Amino acid sequence: MDITVAGLRVLREVAERGTFTAAARTLGYTQSAISRQVAGLEQATGVRLFDRRPGGVRLTTAGRALLHHAVTALDALEAADRELRGAQDETGRVRLGFFPTAGAVLVARALATLRGQHPRIQVTLREGTTPSLVRGLRTGTLDLALLSSRPPHRSPDTDDPPLHAEPLLEDRLVLAVPAVGRFADRASVTAQDIAGETWIASPAGTDEPLLGIWPGLPGRPRVHHATRDWLTKLHLVAAGAGITTVPSTLLPVIPPGVRLIAIDDLPEERRRVSLVRLPGPTTPSTDALIHTLRQHAADLAE
Repeated sequence: MDITVAGLRVLREVAERGTFTAAARTLGYTQSAISRQVAGLEQATGVRLFDRRPGGVRLTTAGRALLHHAVTALDALEAADRELRGAQDETGRVRLGFFPTAGAVLVARALATLRGQHPRIQVTLREGTTPSLVRGLRTGTLDLALLSSRPPHRSPDTDDPPLHAEPLLEDRLVLAVPAVGRFADRASVTAQDIAGETWIASPAGTDEPLLGIWPGLPGRPRVHHATRDWLTKLHLVAAGAGITTVPSTLLPVIPPGVRLIAIDDLPEERRRVSLVRLPGPTTPSTDALIHTLRQHAADLAE
């Protein structure tokens, strides 16, 4: 097979990003150049590597097989490049992905502890949605990922080999409301109390749901503000612009002017935070980060 290194890089990037457009943006190529590279790979291998679907692409069985070898080859080439340049060994590097609200408390605290205990370990972080983080694990650009799930807590994908998921903590969803105004002295509310309130939510995408609105809330919520940034959401709440939902573990970093309260007459919404990785052996550096994440997750669960 006549396969180029550039072609392997394109394969990995498209597999991770999920679309030709996103891969082109990351690599600095045009979309047509990405399409040509993929076409060249498919011609060289004689198999279809991606299934084209509305909103993106997905690896075929043959594509997943080639990706496995591509990741191994690209990692080896990167290691050779570091050795030839005389770069220091980077066996202490760990690449961690996480969903947005995990970064503010769990990830930040774990990294502070890790720096004190293992200062030579280099952790690189990437925030993302569940599908993008899973693709990062599958393509070998992430070593670990913190993912959030709702019952019945199914596997985040159906590819082989199955991902290894370790539950770290169970969290519950709460309502973030302004500290002044009609909810100032309330420990909880009912669905009727918040009917007609303005909601602050995240923009819905092709691979992520609308976040910030209480699941199963009767009626059609009024969403007047949309932002992916949780700090922006909370400051909008403090300013009286609306209400939103947050995990209760965010309590330590809630800004002034915001209160967290429960909803009495709707089913409790619980979330599981799991540490996910590919099966197989892990490095000592990865094990050290896993141990630290476990410790701080246990503290938050108390």
